[in-house]
Amino acid sequence: MAGQPHDDDPEVIVFNLKRRYTGVSATVNALVPQQLQHWRLAYCGTPLPEVEKALAARHTRALTWREAVRVSRQPPRDRPFRIWHVRRDPEMMAGLWARDVLGLPICLVFTSAAQRRHGWFPRWLISRMDAVIATTAAAADCVPNTSAIVPHGIDLQRFATVDKTQAWRSSGFGGELGIGVFGRVRPDKGTDVFVDALCRVLPLHPQATAVIAGLVQPRYQAYADELRQRIATAGLSERILWLGEVPADQIALWYQRCTIAVACPREEPFGLTPFEAAATGCALVCSRTGAFPDLVQDGINGHLVPTGDAPALAHALSQLLNDPTRTLQMGQQAAQVVRQHFSLAAEAQGIAEVYRRLWAGKG
Repeated sequence: MAGQPHDDDPEVIVFNLKRRYTGVSATVNALVPQQLQHWRLAYCGTPLPEVEKALAARHTRALTWREAVRVSRQPPRDRPFRIWHVRRDPEMMAGLWARDVLGLPICLVFTSAAQRRHGWFPRWLISRMDAVIATTAAAADCVPNTSAIVPHGIDLQRFATVDKTQAWRSSGFGGELGIGVFGRVRPDKGTDVFVDALCRVLPLHPQATAVIAGLVQPRYQAYADELRQRIATAGLSERILWLGEVPADQIALWYQRCTIAVACPREEPFGLTPFEAAATGCALVCSRTGAFPDLVQDGINGHLVPTGDAPALAHALSQLLNDPTRTLQMGQQAAQVVRQHFSLAAEAQGIAEVYRRLWAGKG
């Protein structure tokens, strides 16, 4: 990418070193453009579409790892240290090496989403952070030194509500409405639970078509092939469609096309996809894991079901499909919850407060 590294004196450097696009990547992709409006901020890591656009608008580019280290050898002109914001174990390790071995004047902020007790090594890494942001109260209970609880937020402009009926027609697929599941295709994400539920529901509701949007990694290809066979045996290959990995800049369009969004993982740290889908006006069916109970108001904007329970998921979907007018209303309720409690602006503000307290406390 053309241009100079962003801001030769950043206050904050945000890292996203993983090559594959994940939920963490989606968070960074949304947040960095928002944070660029308020901070002298640099980005170091794998190219992300919204980040690239935001940097290009400033005629700049992302930092390389070497550049991040070089620029951090001295504190910024008006701060006692720079903040490195990291979100994964390897990034914490790199930050500790830079701070404690190279002696760079930096402080490390880590965002923790996992709702389980970490292994000893991640716990040790987290204990060495200067500040820890948990995305839920449950995640905060699993780390020793939480500084703040800041839920993930959604870009309400990018994930905007639309006329669902018209949007589905634009897909070119059959039926009157879409049911979507979004995320990687693998057992812990519950793709098989979704398929089993749809095999029960779709024969009774000819107006609905389902889409599976997500990457199938090579190690899960046999799992995906078995699900395809299950769908074919049920005679539903034309009604449960595989989109593959949807590019990050097109995912909002598929949320907008779907009237119902399903998220049925067996275990989830936070789970961003139903929040994004809800922002576009999708009614929700989610398993009781991650942050889903904070989003789904059962019977008002969707339904919560037990993890791994295909019959319960099928029953919830049937309730929505039996009353399409009410389902559209529930989607609007879901969008309202996201607007009120899970906006990207609110997340950026919560993170900013952690930065300010860190500078004030260690200044």
